[in-house]
Amino acid sequence: MTLLVSAANGHLGRHVLDALIERGVPASDIVAGVRTPAKADDVAARGIRVVEFDYSWPETLTAGLEGVTRVLLISGTDPDRATGHRNVVEAARAAGVERLVYTSAPRVDEVEYALGADHLATERAIAESGMTATILRNNWYTENYLDAVSRAAESGVIVAAAGEGRVASANRRDYAEAAAVALTTDDLAGQTLELAGDVTWTYDELAAAASEVLGREVVYQSVTLEQLTAGLQQAGLDAGTAAFVAGIDDAIARGALSQTDGTLARVIGHPTTPLVDGLRAALGR
Repeated sequence: MTLLVSAANGHLGRHVLDALIERGVPASDIVAGVRTPAKADDVAARGIRVVEFDYSWPETLTAGLEGVTRVLLISGTDPDRATGHRNVVEAARAAGVERLVYTSAPRVDEVEYALGADHLATERAIAESGMTATILRNNWYTENYLDAVSRAAESGVIVAAAGEGRVASANRRDYAEAAAVALTTDDLAGQTLELAGDVTWTYDELAAAASEVLGREVVYQSVTLEQLTAGLQQAGLDAGTAAFVAGIDDAIARGALSQTDGTLARVIGHPTTPLVDGLRAALGR
């Protein structure tokens, strides 16, 4: 069985490579799909085959999928990510891939938000392809908050428009382990799973966790969507990007990331990483 991990040079992708090796998958059975192979020399040095795999260039997808049995499609970050995802799905179908695993976003069929729309479109494309698939709807990565916590080391403030919304984050490593399980076993075939950390937290609790990690008082400053959008534009973001980023806070306020039922912990066989521990590890403190 040959397993391809797309976006393998990214933060999540590299954790998935580690998780596969730790599960006993031979390096020779792993293919690392990356946009720029020259930047993955250290991956190749581990005995993992590195191939060019650019979602926006279908010819690289066709070549990269030769001999591949199962694929992990890690969601992209390009503005037109849904088109790139569809390119991968079609290439995988044409190549006769046995199983597709996709990292989606939480509750995309329940809560409307801009980020979720691209993921929902991808899920539908996968369903229409007829391939056996596993959809991993990953809640937020705790690492998403590293910039905010790092800024708070100077300002003492975390600014957001998330209101009293709750987040069930876990570390990338936790989600990577789940992806490795989905790739290497048949246990999750045909399933859509909402994956999240064991404990939900508010932004006040995020500020308290930051205080503990940083060793200084940090508070949460709640602002309106309009105030957040204006602040992002003042920081240099264009209007469209600022609205997109602020829309994520709006989705959090409306409960998009608030649910957890222990599924992630059951899949990986151990509790997920607590917020404080995750922040401390990621910040190297």
